[in-house]
Amino acid sequence: MALVVCLKTVTELRGKGDRIAKVSFRGLSFYSRVLENCEDEARFEEAFRWPVASKVDGNEMLEIHIYNYSKVFTNRLIGTFRMVLQKVVEEGHLEVSDTLIDDNNTAIQTSISIEIWYQPMDGSVRGWSDGEFLDVPDDRDGMFQFETESLLSSHSHSSGTPPGRSSHGIPTFRKVLIRYYLFSKISHLNIFVSSHLDDPAILETEDLDRKAMRLGGGLDPDTISLASVTAVTTNVSNKRSKPDIKMEPSAGRPVDYQISVTVIEARQLVGLNMDPVVCVEIGEEKKYTSMKESTNCPYYNEYFVFDFHVPPDVMFDKILKLSVIHSKNLLRSGTLVGNFKLDVGTVYSQSEHQFYHKWAMLSDPDDITAGCKGYVKCDIAVVGKGDNIKTPHKASETDEDDIEGNLLLPEGIPSERQWARFYVRIYRAEGLPKMNTSIMANVKKAFIGENRDLVDPYVQVQFAGQKGKTSVQKSSYEPIWNEQVIFTEMFPPLCKRMKVQIRDSDKVNDVAIGTHFIDLRKISNDGDKGFLPTLGPAWVNMYGSTRNYTLMDEHQDLNEGLGEGVSFRARLLISVAVEILDTTSSEIMSSTEVQVEPVSNISESATGKVEEFFLFGSFLEATMIDRKIGDKPINFEVTIGNYGNQIDGVSKPVAGRKKKKDGVGESDEEESELIQNSSDEEAEDDGDLVSVSTSPPMKPVITDRNYFHLPYFEKKPCIYIKSWWQDQRRRLYNSNVMDKIADKLEEGLNDVQEIIKTEKAFPERRLRGVLEELSTGCSRFVTLANKDQNLAGRTKLDQERLKSCMREMESMGQQAKTIRSQVKRNTVRDKLKLALNFLQRLRFLADEPQHSIPDVFVWMMSNNKRIAYARIPSKDILYSIVDEERGKDCGKVKAVFLRLPGKKGFGPAGWTVQAKLEMYLWLGLNKQRKDFLSGLPSGFEENKAVKGTGLQVVPPISLVYNSKCHQVFQLRAHMYQARSLFAADSSGLSDPFARVFFSTHSQVTEVLSETLCPTWDQLLVFDNVELYGEATELRDDPPIIVIEIYDQDTVGKAEFIGRTFAKPLSKMVDEHYGPPRFPPQLEYYQIYRGNCPAGELLAAFELLQIGPAGRTELPPIDGPTDVDRGPILPVPLGIRPVLSRYRIEVLFWGLRDLKRINLAQVDRPRVDIECAGKGIQSALIQNYKKNPNFSTLVKWFEVDLPENELLHPPLNIRVVDCRAFGRYTLVGSHAVTSLRKFIYTSPDKRANNWNEDEKEKEKKKKKKKKGEEVEEEEPDESMLDWWSKYFASIETMMEVRDCDDSHVKGTKPKEKTKSKSSKDKKKNHGSDGTEKKVPKPRVDELMVYNKELESEFDHFEDWLHTFNLYRGKAVDDDDHNMVDDDRIVGRFKGSLCMYKLPLSDEITREAGFDPNMGMFQSIPHNDPINVLVRVYVVRATDLHPADINGKADPYIVIKLGKSEIKDKENYISKQLNPVFGKSFDIEATFPMESMLTVSVYDWDLVGTDDLIGETKIDLENRYYSKHRATCGIASNYSLHGYNVWRDPQKPTQLLAKLCKEGKLDGPHYSPGGKVKVSNRIFLGPTEIEDENGLKKPTEEHLALTVLKHWEEIPRVGCKLVPEHVETRPLLNLDKPGIEQGRIEMWVDMFPMDGPAPGPAIDISPRKPKKYELRVIIWNTDEVILEDDDYFTGEKSSDIFVRGWLKGQQEDKQDTDVHYHSLTGEGNFNWRFVFPFDYLMAEEKIVISKKESLFSWDETEYKIPARLTLQVWDADHFSADDFLGAIELDLNRFPRGAKTAKQCSIDMVLNEQELPTISIFKQKRVKGWWPFVARDENDELELTGKVEAELHLLTAEEAEKNPVGLGRKEPDPLEKPNRPDTSLMWFMNPLKSIRYFIWHNYRWLILKTLALLLLLLLLGLFLYSIPGYLVKKLLGA
Repeated sequence: MALVVCLKTVTELRGKGDRIAKVSFRGLSFYSRVLENCEDEARFEEAFRWPVASKVDGNEMLEIHIYNYSKVFTNRLIGTFRMVLQKVVEEGHLEVSDTLIDDNNTAIQTSISIEIWYQPMDGSVRGWSDGEFLDVPDDRDGMFQFETESLLSSHSHSSGTPPGRSSHGIPTFRKVLIRYYLFSKISHLNIFVSSHLDDPAILETEDLDRKAMRLGGGLDPDTISLASVTAVTTNVSNKRSKPDIKMEPSAGRPVDYQISVTVIEARQLVGLNMDPVVCVEIGEEKKYTSMKESTNCPYYNEYFVFDFHVPPDVMFDKILKLSVIHSKNLLRSGTLVGNFKLDVGTVYSQSEHQFYHKWAMLSDPDDITAGCKGYVKCDIAVVGKGDNIKTPHKASETDEDDIEGNLLLPEGIPSERQWARFYVRIYRAEGLPKMNTSIMANVKKAFIGENRDLVDPYVQVQFAGQKGKTSVQKSSYEPIWNEQVIFTEMFPPLCKRMKVQIRDSDKVNDVAIGTHFIDLRKISNDGDKGFLPTLGPAWVNMYGSTRNYTLMDEHQDLNEGLGEGVSFRARLLISVAVEILDTTSSEIMSSTEVQVEPVSNISESATGKVEEFFLFGSFLEATMIDRKIGDKPINFEVTIGNYGNQIDGVSKPVAGRKKKKDGVGESDEEESELIQNSSDEEAEDDGDLVSVSTSPPMKPVITDRNYFHLPYFEKKPCIYIKSWWQDQRRRLYNSNVMDKIADKLEEGLNDVQEIIKTEKAFPERRLRGVLEELSTGCSRFVTLANKDQNLAGRTKLDQERLKSCMREMESMGQQAKTIRSQVKRNTVRDKLKLALNFLQRLRFLADEPQHSIPDVFVWMMSNNKRIAYARIPSKDILYSIVDEERGKDCGKVKAVFLRLPGKKGFGPAGWTVQAKLEMYLWLGLNKQRKDFLSGLPSGFEENKAVKGTGLQVVPPISLVYNSKCHQVFQLRAHMYQARSLFAADSSGLSDPFARVFFSTHSQVTEVLSETLCPTWDQLLVFDNVELYGEATELRDDPPIIVIEIYDQDTVGKAEFIGRTFAKPLSKMVDEHYGPPRFPPQLEYYQIYRGNCPAGELLAAFELLQIGPAGRTELPPIDGPTDVDRGPILPVPLGIRPVLSRYRIEVLFWGLRDLKRINLAQVDRPRVDIECAGKGIQSALIQNYKKNPNFSTLVKWFEVDLPENELLHPPLNIRVVDCRAFGRYTLVGSHAVTSLRKFIYTSPDKRANNWNEDEKEKEKKKKKKKKGEEVEEEEPDESMLDWWSKYFASIETMMEVRDCDDSHVKGTKPKEKTKSKSSKDKKKNHGSDGTEKKVPKPRVDELMVYNKELESEFDHFEDWLHTFNLYRGKAVDDDDHNMVDDDRIVGRFKGSLCMYKLPLSDEITREAGFDPNMGMFQSIPHNDPINVLVRVYVVRATDLHPADINGKADPYIVIKLGKSEIKDKENYISKQLNPVFGKSFDIEATFPMESMLTVSVYDWDLVGTDDLIGETKIDLENRYYSKHRATCGIASNYSLHGYNVWRDPQKPTQLLAKLCKEGKLDGPHYSPGGKVKVSNRIFLGPTEIEDENGLKKPTEEHLALTVLKHWEEIPRVGCKLVPEHVETRPLLNLDKPGIEQGRIEMWVDMFPMDGPAPGPAIDISPRKPKKYELRVIIWNTDEVILEDDDYFTGEKSSDIFVRGWLKGQQEDKQDTDVHYHSLTGEGNFNWRFVFPFDYLMAEEKIVISKKESLFSWDETEYKIPARLTLQVWDADHFSADDFLGAIELDLNRFPRGAKTAKQCSIDMVLNEQELPTISIFKQKRVKGWWPFVARDENDELELTGKVEAELHLLTAEEAEKNPVGLGRKEPDPLEKPNRPDTSLMWFMNPLKSIRYFIWHNYRWLILKTLALLLLLLLLGLFLYSIPGYLVKKLLGA
């Protein structure tokens, strides 16, 4: 099928010019050649051809654009021709002439004539032959040798023909060129098709295009794409069955991790007056902060480090828990306020592996209804080996954080998390292994007569740090639990995995039987159409160690889920569901304890219908069997689940119940039972089909010294197994479709990367093709998945996942389309990154969380022992009628490498291949069994085991190859060279040779001694290799070649260096040996040793079929050309690279830091340089100790090197020591793998004076802009010091970073700006461009680098390079680069320069050219030189704790050569972030002393001091660098003050010197502030102030401007190092690769022969300033009333106020008590006085105190300046009651209200919105502030108001006018005017009676008294009346 368009002529063109045409169909465009100087007619006469895979639709369009071509500008469109192909489709051939249309779709005069042919697939249109219209040379001349077959078959599914028959009956066009040139123009064009063995050939028709493109440079190439339509030459399947080279399992290997947690502070903790402690817990380890008293917002700033050495999986599953505990001490464990949990994996997956300054929200695990319990601000970082973490700069952290906007949560998780229940339902399990010895069981059986299953299983589920267990089912291989484990946890949880483990309960200790991890991200989707985690009910398969029970299982780790399981263990039926809780409802359980409840059983069919599956396998070849196994007969066993496992798989259930599903094992009774169960027709079908799961044993045959092979020649053994599983193929099908899309994408992206790496043309076209394929693949997935019927056993997850996958794939397809349209030449790399993200997403989607059919295991057994295994995922070999859904290895021959199980596979044992199998596998439903042989290479005949009547369809026992079909080949391995090999000998070199394995043959190259970069240049010929299979298949998919590299040892066995795989390029008899496919190109193959890269191999492989005529037909092999190599054949000419003559100049500078060799010191070293067999030796250093530099600087040699730079051999540098009697010892060696950076390019002369005018304009513009800037306040000079400059620079750096961040994110500048207070707006003016910039004081700044200076300036290797010399065996570790440091025995300093000969004259004719120096002109001399080195150490951050208390006492040690400065007496006590602020001067002599070591040690009272970490700086490279790193150039020039010029040379002197060295014209100063250097003009100010403020003219500013822009100077310009502070990581050898902290420092160097530098700048830490804060508490109001009166029951309070600044212990002060306030009013007139030391720059108070009684010295703490005022109710006999508090941050607190009325709780709640003031600016403030406390519901409530006055004085002012505490002298306050009620009742009872009783009850008392008087009178009256009566009566 093809569409061919012949573009004949375009006529009636206007004007004269170059014309070009672009023809497009289906998004693939071709360009014609450029017709130069056409007038009115352009005769193109070119044909273009599109091989089409799917029918051309009548509505499709053909477009032709005609352009006026321009070399410089873009091409101008003349007109367009568009045509619908309907007529063509109907007739097959059409000639058309028509006019063109312009952009506005109006016809123009120009007309075009074309001819079109179309040949559809079904031949419905009249056929046409190639010859009809094309004069094409005969096929034999080998110009065109493309196969469209592979192309057609790879797209066949869409064209409606059944797969497998795609290419039959279609005329194959061999002569397919992307573009035909008519008139045999082809003969002089070299058609280049890069056909790599690995990548599908990229049809680039490079030379054709080059011609067009060289002319057509301005074409719009941004639409061309190369799809793998280009896979014409090599089949895509090549890559597919390529095995992974990395043999060693990496999963279970323990690695070093360091987790650092900084707990900064806590806020809003719930509770009254608490003493909080924060506990950090990771796994089992706990660490605590100190206790802060009586505060709800404690400030800690404490740093903790946890070190682990565990496998990654274990690390990332560990739970990190932050808890806040109230009042914990030695005696009490304290009460938990709340905690926060996340797993370490969540932290590791953040960018930079860290959370920085985030707030963790605490919740109470015992009461989930409670809500938030407070926040803890922390930094958490997880560092693995070799990760480097970029910590943001720890500068003054004054941010009053917006908590809500900075919660400690990964992106995309909502800040309000809810509580949820996680239900894990465990139904039942089956297929469990024995977990007990059978001896005991037999004894039991004898005694009791019962036969029991030997396992007592239960299931344990772990999630978010909690465990739940089901009940134990005693002795059952098929336990049924039906229980659910319920976890209560926040949703979404911050723990990614749930661990489900079946364990065997045992009296001694329980062991794991199998483990399964459920990844919550895979069973949920957080999108807007997402779904909550859900799973099943589904079976999960568990894999682990082999099933035979031993007491000590060596692979027990595998059962715990570490590493890849090597055998099926069991399957478990589970489901997971999540329910979000409504915490407001009353009946909810409020605790988060794990619960276990029973659940009802589920039906059999819930997980799908049980179907019978059939697995067929055939072993076509077994080679590379490790000789260590011994020569006992070997057989192979294949198992799926427990089916087929003959040794230890048969754990039969005891109970008589046998279901069809449990057809495990091969016993007769069972088989017969199966047959009875099955229906009749089935019985006929499988009469007595017993599974055969093992190949017959066979004795191995020797291949060579290391390997055996099995003699499977004509007869290939087969296995087949029947098994019964739930039919859930749909899941695997969807996953296969996605996998295939992903494989194709990965392969395409690898191509693109390869094109970029090898710098071939047009990577963007290939990328466009890749993205096109991706989008078609995605849409294809959607159509396939749409057919998904409602099968039985579809779970909720199946439905939801399908929906979300379809959504994802659809959007991915759309995105791919959009990105494709944006791919341009310059954006390839960015778009490639995006495409790599697609790949990750695809792989993630393709991983199916619900299993169905277990994986297939292939075991090699020798002597009935299991030796090695391979695990093949069942989805890879699953059959489907639809091509995309079929597993990628189903019905294909696949190379399978067997490896050792479990830990045995770690290290060297795992590197050797245990066996390499060529296997054919097929798995499908028994119903589809007829197709199981469809993919076998043709030519095999089945050899059936004759049984019974022979009517049944029985699978073959073995396949016999029909000898007529077998092919004989010759393999030619062109082994050219290898580079960067692993050092296997103690000398640091190897003696490498390569061994090539192909099928059952192996050959070796010669051994080259003492090299890591051998050039073998050897052709290995394998004759008469017999391969089985059909010719076309062998051509498209030949077997794999394995190449192993070894190191030859004189004694013992050769040592393994590494291995790689290759596919040969194959040529059949009927093919021509010639371009474009032959001869093959040399290509690099990555060599792996275990999982580490161990070098690269440059080789080519071709497989040539030997026809009936024998070897005479084959291309001839040139005999050995060089006689001295004997019978060794060199790589033939067409394949070996084309060489040309190069000269390599070597600059020998010196040797450094050579270590002792065999205990003797190196004395007279010499350097030997060798490249491609030629070389040169340096002069001998006579006395290494005295002067390690070379006397002769430059030498050169000539050598023949390949034209192609990528094929350049490495250059070897060796250092030897010349001992007495002419003996030489190798000191160390270094291989420069790539010479590219040393290739000389002549500086471009013309670039010298480019558009100076433009430059000037720019400069002027800049100046203008500067003038318009906001006026800046001039700060007071005397106030400023170096630290002001430092902090100002850091602030600038942070702003720049924030701006960058917001640009990078680009989405929305954080929403949180809304809630920021205005003071925040001032600070973060980076966040919102609209705000006015607040003028900030102008302080001169320096550069603060967040890394080493070296990484900013390319290691200062601008002309002097450092080469590390290695010696000793390389260490085997997962990451080479880290451990290699131990092997470094010294460094060679020098450089290389290579160029092609002859060199142009103009260089050598230049003035002052010194021929002795070659290309290394103007290089300083290397004589010893004395230098004053001045090291400034500013501070260290995040040091690794060295003492038990989690702190360190750091001090600095500086070493340079012999001199060492120890600053031990100035250690800083108990600090992990010490500020040193010191400078040290050392005199040194380069080159002897050039390596500066700055170390931080930990001071110990007893014992030796420990090294915390150190950093090394190579001063010599800095000193000699053109970047001038001796003394940084300041941003401004000043003569005095904090920014004084440090360099002894002034800017003018420096500039003059630089101009002289660079042979530049200038500098010329001219009036008006101009300076001219090398035709550039710079502007600048011309006046300077001296100390007395007098201005005088100067040129220094001008010179400085030039120096700051030195990189703009042509030819010699480079960036000069500015004044700076660099941040260097501290490393410690004991913990390689993990940072132990960082140190901020810089180094100045001054030559001793120059002018002496001034004194060192004073950078000593700022001393805190002494202040005194006076707080007068005037009154309180509306304080809540706590007490009830004894007599009256009235509410009242005995109020007093307490305040402190530093901490409750240190300086709390109380007022006197205002007793018995009835209204909440209190009058105090009481003064607190708080003296404190304050650091203005950091806004922190500094306290020094002893940490405990036993501390040796005081520790300095820095705490925020916060004044705490609390109001209390005094009680006499019980503890005082806390009523409320307010905390005022002295730098920013709300202004007090004028009156008590205006004072409200809003001042606390809306603190962010209110304007704030700083006491340091205001000095004196008075007003009302609210007291608040939390009520029962944790809501803030107002509990009182206080009128206070704050007055801040400096210590001097305070001394001048002293005041007394309380109301004492001096300056006493008057007594408060308290109401008379305010008194204590037992001090003056009369008064209290008067106030409390008389006051309230006086009327009652008066009435009572009156009544009493009356009663008294009455009594007296009654008493005295009788007497009177008597008297009266008697008349006395």
